[in-house]
Amino acid sequence: MPGKQLLMIVGDFGEDYEIMVPFQALQAVGHEVDAVCPEKGSDETVKTAVHDFRGDQTYVESRGHDFALTASLDDVDPAEYDGLVLPGGRAPEYLRTYDEVLDVVRHFDEADKPIAAICHAAQILAAADVVEGRTCSAYPALQHDVEDAGGEYYDGVTTDGNLVTGRDWGDHVEWIAQFLDVLGTEIEHGQSAEAAQD
Repeated sequence: MPGKQLLMIVGDFGEDYEIMVPFQALQAVGHEVDAVCPEKGSDETVKTAVHDFRGDQTYVESRGHDFALTASLDDVDPAEYDGLVLPGGRAPEYLRTYDEVLDVVRHFDEADKPIAAICHAAQILAAADVVEGRTCSAYPALQHDVEDAGGEYYDGVTTDGNLVTGRDWGDHVEWIAQFLDVLGTEIEHGQSAEAAQD
């Protein structure tokens, strides 16, 4: 089965793991992923942040990597993509203010295409009015945001139709697995390195 064309919307100080891990994992199983950011082109980068949990009442934040964009949001046509990925971190707080970002999210939802959103990306979902009447996960501090947007908060990874959501990067394994299921991805395992050498 050929790989899918996926779109990922990122921004400055998005969560490093929530950008890097799905970007690489989805490519590893044969999908093509375009990463875009409003007002930035394919020759630019976004700065990421690493959020960690060290026993405080909330997470701590450290500077992450410079993540290279692969396309320009202005140049992509959402109709040409099979799925959407929305990482968390601080970026969703400002990404939700861009009409073009909300329009892209609405396109995928109205077309019933798979959407994977994690952590603070629920802020974008709520702003795009795609949470109402749905079960949705998010970073736990956003439970009220989900509920205020008319959704039912779920404390874990959940799939509701085309929408796959998780709490934070600790949910990656199940979140990515559920997204791959919704995408219809079939993974064929090749020979081991030892077998290939025989």
